[in-house]
Amino acid sequence: MAAKLTGAKRKAALKSLKGWKLQEGRDAIEKTYTFDNFVTAFGFMSSTALVAQQMDHHPEWFNVYNRVDVVLSTHDAGGLTQLDIDLASVMDGLAKGRTKK
Repeated sequence: MAAKLTGAKRKAALKSLKGWKLQEGRDAIEKTYTFDNFVTAFGFMSSTALVAQQMDHHPEWFNVYNRVDVVLSTHDAGGLTQLDIDLASVMDGLAKGRTKK
């Protein structure tokens, strides 16, 4: 099981992510991606799903048309772990060049 991030490791990990913020009332991070259209948003979700399955670490997400709201937290650990940081980084890479400016 992954260990919760604490202290300096947690600070550094969060600082490495762009546009992610701590979710209020929970030990989790969240971000909203906005794409040009539904097909692009769904393509992003499909690409992410393949990676998440390989990582055995799955996002909480919600999609409406061109928007994908994501929450990451490691349930087994009861909060934020390196798995969440890694998946957030992958998602940012997959969204790069696809999101609205």
